Amino acid sequence: MGDKCRWQSPTTIPSVENNRRSVSGLGPRPGSSERTLSPSRRAILETLRGQPEPLTQSAIEALTQLHENTVREHLIGLVRAGLAHRYAAEPSGRGRPAWLYVATDDPGASEYAALASALASTIARTSSNVHDDALEAGLSWAEELLNERAAQARTPEQARAHVVLLLDDLGFEPRQDEEHPAEVDLTRCPLLAAAHRHPEVVCAVHLGLVRGALQQFGVDPGGSDLVPFAGPGTCRLLVPPLGN
Repeated sequence: MGDKCRWQSPTTIPSVENNRRSVSGLGPRPGSSERTLSPSRRAILETLRGQPEPLTQSAIEALTQLHENTVREHLIGLVRAGLAHRYAAEPSGRGRPAWLYVATDDPGASEYAALASALASTIARTSSNVHDDALEAGLSWAEELLNERAAQARTPEQARAHVVLLLDDLGFEPRQDEEHPAEVDLTRCPLLAAAHRHPEVVCAVHLGLVRGALQQFGVDPGGSDLVPFAGPGTCRLLVPPLGN
């Protein structure tokens, strides 16, 4: 990104713990469930759109020549983004029926954003400890999301990679520093309008999501931090292990 600012030490940039106000012109762009797709994910979506009938995962694997784990992860992301719909096929013999996938438009995006904004407003208005309650909501969100996934991490580095992929699925379009992989720029925000109105809620939920995901993978989330509206086009995220 041409406007990407260089990373600064968390000691010199206020974190989500004390940065409660957004700054005009700073921060990520609004989220887009389709414009943020990776080439592989877009290929799967175009495959779904190009077929007259819903497809099984195995059929998608055959058409795209992608590995089954890759296809599974991308299908989860497409369904979560509202770009694909999943439903069970009619039972045929023993065993569970196969899942069928079909491309959709994105009719729920605006409703989701409106609901999230209303919830953020309610937490900001009624909570006696807004930051902690928002963090807790993010932790619960991470647990729910990762229960849907088959991903496992044997090392802290793998856990970090899965967290970055999760953020990509959710539309944050993360950009990871190759030399300092613990430093991640979030260049989009799926709830940008709500984050501008209630950064103390929305940004803390997102930080809780990261910390909760790390915990789900068995990694100590200590040291993880989020710097909202850190620069033009980005929020900044620290994802341990920080020594790498």
